[in-house]
Amino acid sequence: MNTSALHAAERALRAAAPHALADAVRRILRQHYGAGAVDVLLADYGQTVLQPVAAGARGGDGLVPIAGSPAGRAFGAQEPVTEAVPGGVLLHLPVSVRGDRIGVLSAGFPAETGPVDAGTVADLGEIAEMLGHHILVADRDTDLYLRARRRDRLTLAAEIQWQLLPGHSLARPGYSLGAQLEPAYDIHGDNFDWSASEDDLTLTVTNGMGQGIEAALLTSLAVGALRNARRAGVPLADQAALADQAVFARYRGGSYVSVLLMRFEPATGTVDVVDAGSPRVYRLRDGAVDTVPFEPQMPLGMFEDTPYVVQRFEVRSGDRLVVVSDGVYETASASGERYGEQALARAMLATRLVPPADVPRAVLRELPGYRAVADAEDDALVLCLDWDRAGHAAP
Repeated sequence: MNTSALHAAERALRAAAPHALADAVRRILRQHYGAGAVDVLLADYGQTVLQPVAAGARGGDGLVPIAGSPAGRAFGAQEPVTEAVPGGVLLHLPVSVRGDRIGVLSAGFPAETGPVDAGTVADLGEIAEMLGHHILVADRDTDLYLRARRRDRLTLAAEIQWQLLPGHSLARPGYSLGAQLEPAYDIHGDNFDWSASEDDLTLTVTNGMGQGIEAALLTSLAVGALRNARRAGVPLADQAALADQAVFARYRGGSYVSVLLMRFEPATGTVDVVDAGSPRVYRLRDGAVDTVPFEPQMPLGMFEDTPYVVQRFEVRSGDRLVVVSDGVYETASASGERYGEQALARAMLATRLVPPADVPRAVLRELPGYRAVADAEDDALVLCLDWDRAGHAAP
């Protein structure tokens, strides 16, 4: 480990202007490690391509497909990947923050320097992780990295929705999860949210009724109200009740939001649930898929002062939960069979060895081929959670 180089990298990233992080990393890798070409590539909203930050615009040169490319393998596996190129090698390193996969740092090394040694690979992995943290902070002050995540232009509704989201994935001791929305560049009312602490993990899946900007504004109000209540420390049922009141006060029952609230206790595997609408939970346990049934309650904002009741179930080590919106499970084939009846279970079994961060994209890739109607009329949301009780054990 080159400690002085790592310290220099951290100082350079801290000192760099928000838009100049890639340049700072490029200088460090060239000066301390003898790298040649250095690129920072970020995953687009659809999680289909990696786009260089330097391109800085939609459709810029240098788009790299995630599927089938060495850089894409580094992104998907979250491990360094070496690619042989004329005159040397490219080393691709995942850029991620606490399991949220952001992109890839690619560095070229000439053939005459020989194979990249393990120490250099480890150092560059550390620098890639530093870069991820600094990119997230820089997003507050520059649009550069947000533009680099866009393969196409977002609709205004989609802009609102993506600004609400916590990320695409999260990995902590004891659990890991991933989520995705489609159509990524034209999403309307579907949304997901999460918050993790030492004592709990809260997941929220929402679906505001309607289309376009109206659906996005409705969902934005509901998500904001739920976060406000959660951050005030009120119990789960009261979170739903307060958000219900906020939505009803604005729309007077004319519009409403379906929501699934789930609070996990890592120490026990106990899950408190408020099921107020359409999102559904499917469970993969011991090689079999079933639905987790809840007593349905009224969506948020449908009536004034709706009371909500918490229900409870338990997750076991090895469980996989997949939460889907009605745009997934209600999708019908040409024969009229709903995707949630059989096809979703087959997809969950087929992807049982796939990391949860990749499962949503795998399911959503399959959905258009299943759908009888070519153009989707509804958003589609998939969230996948893997639970490992052993990961919560005290050290």
